[in-house]
Amino acid sequence: MKKFECPCGYIYDPELGDPENGVPAGTAFEDVPEDWVCPKCGAEKEFFEEMD
Repeated sequence: MKKFECPCGYIYDPELGDPENGVPAGTAFEDVPEDWVCPKCGAEKEFFEEMD
């Protein structure tokens, strides 16, 4: 599963998820709820870029 980076530098790692905000470990980025936002800066999911 690929990691995605927010413009603020936060990296969403699917292996870790974001359990504090309702996204369990093992959740692929495309399966993260559309209303989820970056836990660091509050940016919406659409602003994240796929990492190589």
